Amino acid sequence: MALTLYVDTARWRAHHKHVQEQFPGLVPVCKGNGYGFGHERLAEEATRLGSDILAVGTTYEAARIKDFFGGDLLVLTPYRRGEEPVPLPDRVIRSVSSVDGVYGLVGARVVIEVMSSMKRHGISEQDLPQLHAATENVRLEGFAIHLPLDRTDGSDAVEEVIGWMDRLRAARLPLHTMFVSHLKADELARLQQQFPQTRFRARIGTRLWLGDHDATEYHGAVLDVTRVTKGDRFGYRQQKAASDGFLVVVAGGTSHGVGLEAPKALHGVMPRAKGVARAGLATVNRNLSPFVWGGKQRWFAEPPHMQVSILFVPSDAPEPKVGDELVAHLRHTTTQFDRIVDR
Repeated sequence: MALTLYVDTARWRAHHKHVQEQFPGLVPVCKGNGYGFGHERLAEEATRLGSDILAVGTTYEAARIKDFFGGDLLVLTPYRRGEEPVPLPDRVIRSVSSVDGVYGLVGARVVIEVMSSMKRHGISEQDLPQLHAATENVRLEGFAIHLPLDRTDGSDAVEEVIGWMDRLRAARLPLHTMFVSHLKADELARLQQQFPQTRFRARIGTRLWLGDHDATEYHGAVLDVTRVTKGDRFGYRQQKAASDGFLVVVAGGTSHGVGLEAPKALHGVMPRAKGVARAGLATVNRNLSPFVWGGKQRWFAEPPHMQVSILFVPSDAPEPKVGDELVAHLRHTTTQFDRIVDR
């Protein structure tokens, strides 16, 4: 019995095609844990879409995925001198975010990242005079800009890209291809219309693989059910049951990513209030699990174990049976499934 990722395959793939139609020249992104699907599966789906290029996070990911995807591989993490060499085929393209990095990749295929308002990494405007000479000894595949998800200052993403296009053009650098991240379809169309000689290619991961939330669902199988009465001790720490009910052992633990949560940026009074409430409950060992039974998310009886979680289901809820499956609201990018089932 397992933590299973169920995929409505026809619906999932229909969403891929819809995104591809919105973003001509789409570059699928497969990084991390493969957005919950795994590298091999997403390489297969990118091939099905007819993609000529697949973006990965690191050189290590490129080394793992090269045998599953026959097109070009774009490594998104910028090259740094002194990094561990990883044997890679010539069809791998390296991202670079410094003039020194360009000089360090003589003969290589490169995409040069420019500094956006993200302020994460990239070539600065001050670097441009030195960049022209540096590019003479590499095979320049284009430039790239990684934009923020939110623009709280009201600025225009398209104008930010246009600003960089103008700077690069003034520096007499080739503008045949610009890779972009986090643009809307209409924004991409605006850019393509304004710069018809440049091919704009959107690098998309989350929107492509996870944009249709109803196409996928995690389920954890019930492995054991034990009835308890108020005051019974249980678990590793021998806590007392707060009321009558059932201890439900369900597939899915810390090795799957259950119980792990990435920090969130909270905006507004209500989300902050909920965050404070959750933190307060955690101090008295009350932690809501991602598993749903009887129409409600159920509480962890104790912190999740490595491969299973123990939930507390009160006696007024239906009694789970071994073999039942509980829907689990899990974050794809931090979850490892036992099996994937297409249906």
